[in-house]
Amino acid sequence: MSSLAERLAAVRARMEAACARAGRAPDSVTLVAVSKLKPGALIREAYAAGQRDFGENYAQELRDKAVELADLEGVRWHAIGPLQTNKVKYVAKVAHAYHALERLEVAQELSRRRLEVPLPCQVEVNVGGEASKSGLAPEALGPFLDAVRALPGLRVEGLMTLPPPTEHEDEARGYFRALRELARTHGLAGLSMGTTHDFELAIEEGATLVRVGTALFGERA
Repeated sequence: MSSLAERLAAVRARMEAACARAGRAPDSVTLVAVSKLKPGALIREAYAAGQRDFGENYAQELRDKAVELADLEGVRWHAIGPLQTNKVKYVAKVAHAYHALERLEVAQELSRRRLEVPLPCQVEVNVGGEASKSGLAPEALGPFLDAVRALPGLRVEGLMTLPPPTEHEDEARGYFRALRELARTHGLAGLSMGTTHDFELAIEEGATLVRVGTALFGERA
């Protein structure tokens, strides 16, 4: 298997090519390296290769890695999984951004505990209408945004989705376009969408953040 630095370079090259196809600047998309369940040593290796943004699904793992890797200057932690209110304190303290906001009680607790710089948030939308997945229904988005925007300590920057898996490119693009149009309707510029399997399509459809784990760190046990 190639080195992590080589895999990181390959993903970045694919991102740049997707940006070129879409007529976008390469720096218009941020790569979030999804490091959940991976050891701190691998994060250090990716950091040494120039990566600064890392995504963690579990609040306590995020808390522990932020302590373990506190010496990595400029590292940015993205909380990308659903939150229980009793775990909000960890995200509020250390996260650079939160990608999965979907419950008002979580937003309220984040607002209460975020004491310094406002926390940039992406609101999760269930564009595929899957019962097994979290996220707001598109029609519930407007009232939710109104409520969250009234809270101090939070800044809604965009929308996030994890659409249904599909092997059909047109279907995948349809989900990404739906999120893009929702964001445009609600005056939001950020789009957190695209994973290892579809980040190039997501970039072509407007993603500003892509969450890539397997292509960088390999399959999780």
